[in-house]
Amino acid sequence: MTATTFAVRGTGSRQLAGTGTLLRFALRRDRAMVPIWVGVNALMVLSMPNTLKGLYGTAAERADLVGQMATNASLRAMTGPVFGDSLGALTAWRVGVYAGALAAVMSLLIVVRHTRDEEESGRQEMISAGMVGRRAPLTAALLTAAVADAVLALVIAGGLAGQGAGGALALGLAIAGVGMVFATMAAIVAQFTESARLARGLTAGLLGAAFVLRAAGDSATDDGSSVLTWVSPIGWLENLRPFAAERWWVLLLFAGAVVAQGTVAYGLAGRRDVGMSFLPSRPGPAQGRLGTAGALAWRLQRGSVLGWSIGFLLAGVVYGGMTEGAADLVGDNDNAREIFQRMGGQSGLTDAFLAAMVGMLGLVAALHIVASVLRLHGEETSGRAEPVLANAVGRLRWAAGHLAIAFGGSVLLMLLAGLGLAAGYGRDFGPVLAACLVQLPAIWVIGGVAVLLHGASPRLATAAWGVAGAVLLIGWIGPALDVPQAVLDVSPFGHLPKLPGGEMQWTPVLLLTGLAVALVAAGLAGLRRRDVLSS
Repeated sequence: MTATTFAVRGTGSRQLAGTGTLLRFALRRDRAMVPIWVGVNALMVLSMPNTLKGLYGTAAERADLVGQMATNASLRAMTGPVFGDSLGALTAWRVGVYAGALAAVMSLLIVVRHTRDEEESGRQEMISAGMVGRRAPLTAALLTAAVADAVLALVIAGGLAGQGAGGALALGLAIAGVGMVFATMAAIVAQFTESARLARGLTAGLLGAAFVLRAAGDSATDDGSSVLTWVSPIGWLENLRPFAAERWWVLLLFAGAVVAQGTVAYGLAGRRDVGMSFLPSRPGPAQGRLGTAGALAWRLQRGSVLGWSIGFLLAGVVYGGMTEGAADLVGDNDNAREIFQRMGGQSGLTDAFLAAMVGMLGLVAALHIVASVLRLHGEETSGRAEPVLANAVGRLRWAAGHLAIAFGGSVLLMLLAGLGLAAGYGRDFGPVLAACLVQLPAIWVIGGVAVLLHGASPRLATAAWGVAGAVLLIGWIGPALDVPQAVLDVSPFGHLPKLPGGEMQWTPVLLLTGLAVALVAAGLAGLRRRDVLSS
């Protein structure tokens, strides 16, 4: 992909001056983030053939799985339809949708980081004062996302080549295509808002809408032919049909969307001043509602809390509705039953499935608490915290407002998840709700790590994402790969009782809660001692 892909009328070489330098700088800044995202996504995809081979070792078992999926609308909504019974086709079915979504998240984060984040911090204004073209920053950001997606596509295509070179290439290109569609979408959204956080949230919301549209379409049909599926870029991925008589022409949809959205982003970027947006922020109320640090923290994070809350409630309803269908799908497959039991405990299959889904929701809630805690980091590095702290507001009181939302918000999310699961399943309200709430100590430990890292140094704060990502990887992929229990125990979630169905154990719950308290206390002590923006 070249810079001229997105060229619009009137864009000359001066408009792109400095693109190469900015690209090298962006790749250097992302030298840790991009490999982690690519590695985690590729590992999820490349590990799946061996996992499926262990679960469905014979052609008859795989054919039976395909037949059952044709009649299981709830599971099709989560993973899409199956178009073949080969290990490659089953891999594309099982992880294709999620790999595409992860590529989209990676790409939108890259683009927003190197466009709106730079403008919001003021760095872009200084860079633009040099010999840098108006559209060079946007070009560099899109090329950085393109490099990351291209590497991901190559790794997946090479790793799955043994299952069929054509199918492996199709799956890699489709996943990268989803990533680039949302990269260019983020480039457009970044033109309309002055806040990088809002740009990320809006683009993530569009990704969620694309997932919901695809899920609704796939639940209605078993061949991906629904109009709702075709409206979603994630639906294009599955309709490319890797490893199952590939429809190569579907790649034209990705290319067309990328070019069209990129052209719009370029046109908008050329019509506004640096730091400005087409939808500028409105001034808040003159008095009354922002009189305390806690009120300010709530004002800053209320949109995020609302979005996550809706997502967890809906996810709970969907997972609850899948429970009976999952039990039917596993049937007598001992290997599949063993994986669910490793994730959800040695109990009945239905309870084990519910426990596994509760655990997954807990892992995702850990991402929320990290994001919410690191709002402290964003306020400090952007310079907005300094004017607040210059008034009669102590550091601990300033931090307490954000931490109350982070840790209290995790309670709200798991409560809503429990309500959704119980509503979708239609029974066992009390045990399901208790199972969700028992995840909180592990979630708080991850939040405590984020507080500790930020309190020690602003430069260390973003490492909390690596901790949360590692925990998510262990909990998501570890049981399927049959990793040793010692590895699973690295995650705080590995020590929680497996509810519902398992026996409640208070000792690990109390120990994890105490550890979370200690981590938060240590982090706040570090924040109190160090200088603002000091390492």
